[in-house]
Amino acid sequence: MAGRRRKKMKLLSETIRDNRRVLKVQRDEQLTQSQLPTELLEGILSQLSLRDNIRASAVCREWLAVAVSVRMANKPPWLMFFPKFGDLYEFYDPSQRKTYWLELPELDGSRICYAKDGWLLLYNPRTQSVFFCCPYTRELISLPSLELMYQIVAFSAAPTSPSCILFTVKHVSPTVVAVSTCRPGETEWTTVNYQNRLPFVSSIWNKLVYCQGLFYCLSLTGWLGVYDPEKSTWAVHSVPPPKCPENFFVKNWWKGKFMAEHNGDIFVIYTCSAINPVIYKLDQANKVWEEMQTLGGMALFANFLSSHARTDLLGTMRNNVYFSKVRFYGKRCVSYSLDNGRYYPRKQRYDWGEQDPFESVWIEPPEDLTTFL
Repeated sequence: MAGRRRKKMKLLSETIRDNRRVLKVQRDEQLTQSQLPTELLEGILSQLSLRDNIRASAVCREWLAVAVSVRMANKPPWLMFFPKFGDLYEFYDPSQRKTYWLELPELDGSRICYAKDGWLLLYNPRTQSVFFCCPYTRELISLPSLELMYQIVAFSAAPTSPSCILFTVKHVSPTVVAVSTCRPGETEWTTVNYQNRLPFVSSIWNKLVYCQGLFYCLSLTGWLGVYDPEKSTWAVHSVPPPKCPENFFVKNWWKGKFMAEHNGDIFVIYTCSAINPVIYKLDQANKVWEEMQTLGGMALFANFLSSHARTDLLGTMRNNVYFSKVRFYGKRCVSYSLDNGRYYPRKQRYDWGEQDPFESVWIEPPEDLTTFL
């Protein structure tokens, strides 16, 4: 009797194991049938942002392998320093905290005006010559001469692009400005006077960005001028200047501001040595500046002449503002963390208005390091 019961239990156990094997095979077959082709999965995951790519990689092992294979992390810009003497230029990589050097005698006597897409725009005050330079390839592109006194200059794209146009504006009177434009290959600048509805004064402390086909210029007092190169129109928009805390109104408060653009959005950073930076984003529909408490994972690289924005950065660089100042013998770039509400390194609040606006600029990183000393 006991032997018959043991035999029945053994048969029951074997039946259960067989059923489990069948169920597992069926599940594996269903999973295989539901899996996307690798090529299609690569195409989908390659379109995701870095954050969404990382989230998708947690689905399964196959998705993890594909997500890692197509994951693209952005690189931060490098900080280029202009020497007061000599031809040796310093380049600082904030992600690796390393410094590189490059001899550029062709830039002797020139000052930086703007940087974009890996190109520098420079001006020689002695000869009034304006030219482009790619420091990594040493390529130079000359432009017609122009006297630049107290106005700033920006360009829309790399000079090798057919869409490249240069723009500068200076006031003739509080209600009249002269806008000058030029394209690479042209023999002279085109200058047109425009009437303003609101007062607009030009200065080297104004800020310029090119965003979605328009040049935006933020004046000393916070008024926003907009130039459309396609339509050749200029207007000072009735956007109230960004509201600053009361204790911002100290010496040089109007100098310590920066402006950047990213994906159609325009950001302004106001700084003061006494308190933490305040960041605004332009609400173009309602024509108001909105204060931001977070950058949503983006990083801003602030500079007097041209500031940059980056997304999809690896590590802890996200949600930070990086300033064009390096401390501790080149070991640390001064930054402000919106997550922690403090400067790094500690006690690094600066009166940015006291800095030389022509001593440094953020520039795209090189593709390789073979050109450096």
